[in-house]
Amino acid sequence: MWDNAALLRAIANALFGFSVLAALYGAAYYAVHLPGLFSLQSVQLSAAPQRVAAAGVLQILRRETNGNFFTVDLEHVRQSLEKLPWVRSVSIRREFPHSLVLHLEEHQALAHWNNAALVNKQGEVFSVGTDRTAASDQPLPNFTGPEGTSAEVAQRYVQFSRQIAPLNWRALQLALSARHAWQLRLDNGMVVELGREDVQQRLARFVEAQGTVDLSRMKYVDLRYRNGFAVRQGDRG
Repeated sequence: MWDNAALLRAIANALFGFSVLAALYGAAYYAVHLPGLFSLQSVQLSAAPQRVAAAGVLQILRRETNGNFFTVDLEHVRQSLEKLPWVRSVSIRREFPHSLVLHLEEHQALAHWNNAALVNKQGEVFSVGTDRTAASDQPLPNFTGPEGTSAEVAQRYVQFSRQIAPLNWRALQLALSARHAWQLRLDNGMVVELGREDVQQRLARFVEAQGTVDLSRMKYVDLRYRNGFAVRQGDRG
């Protein structure tokens, strides 16, 4: 092999090329990590937060944005910001040469959940500690249900609300029992038992009865009947 001049030249060229690449990598690595070079000078918010406390965001950015434009750990910063109340998700991108652009997606509260947390419009349960007064400009309905059913309850709430809209009533409570039975409580005090099966059809039949029956006088309605429904004029008891 050592008598093969062509092979020796190829090996030498390869070693030289590798040495050049290693030297360039080392120089680039050193330059990127030089103090003051490509330092972060600004973090821009794509939109002003509505419910997330700006002071909390600023505190995390000051604490977690260590390093420069290239070395700052964006994933770590993102995870830290997503622990803040009202933050649903965070995306961060670099804007060369000295800036980060930050997008915060906030939770949009749809209802209270099991008297212990909130549920957003995507049906996800989230907690904001004691800061619930800022949940909405309007009173929120109450959802109750077994663990892991928040998305289903949120979806049903939207469906049921759309169905009762012609009656000019609003659902204040929606409950899903452990046996998967549904119950609505409306803003006029009426309790509506929907049961477990064909719930949308049952509710539609009830709404259609408005033309022939004065529904406003009813306080308790049981729709778990095949061809009709049972009512009570007073409170259930």
